[in-house]
Amino acid sequence: MAFDPGSRSRLTLRDKERFGAETLFDRVARVVCDADCLPRKELFEAWEVARRVRRRFRGGRVVDLAAGHGLLGALMLLLDDTSAHALAIDVTTPLSAGRLTSALTTAWPRLEGRLVRIEGRIEEVAIDSSDLVVSVHACGALTDRVLDRAIAGSARVAVLPCCHALDTGDVGGLGGWMDGPLAIDATRAARLRAQGYIVHTQTIPEAITPKNRLLLGEPPQGSRARAD
Repeated sequence: MAFDPGSRSRLTLRDKERFGAETLFDRVARVVCDADCLPRKELFEAWEVARRVRRRFRGGRVVDLAAGHGLLGALMLLLDDTSAHALAIDVTTPLSAGRLTSALTTAWPRLEGRLVRIEGRIEEVAIDSSDLVVSVHACGALTDRVLDRAIAGSARVAVLPCCHALDTGDVGGLGGWMDGPLAIDATRAARLRAQGYIVHTQTIPEAITPKNRLLLGEPPQGSRARAD
């Protein structure tokens, strides 16, 4: 049976032999297998998002909103050590999140003290223009709230939306031309542009998730220059 990267099955020690290379991804995957707590698709989603974001955006505090286990923030630090730390916030912390963080900091001691977790609403975190706001599969309107926070702080942002709320989401009048979820994401991109952002659109492999549209936004250069 083929190894499905989009499976929700938990990665365990039995899967460790599948990741035998010495690439950063395989090394992370082996640590995740040892931790025995993360669904397979979350590893692949976080990796594919993190490496695309880091090709575009370097440095800054990483702010992972609706963070779940917080793997995305850790990967962002491993891919670019110039970020001082990563802040993960969610309304609840998965019981196994501490186990994953401990496994990652054991494998990469330089992460010690740099992976910070907060329980609460995403509106409770102050966003600065030097920050890099990220979120993977913040369901429905939660993605719009992530964009709200980034725009309010004139921060760089990258989101991988999911679970589009067709009854309440803003399709921007595009529903007659394209399907509802695509119209909602296109309207999100247009909203960033209307705020002066430079917008970049990419996808991650559909084999991992059909909700694979990655939206990246870079604020007007003036706000970044003031922050730097």
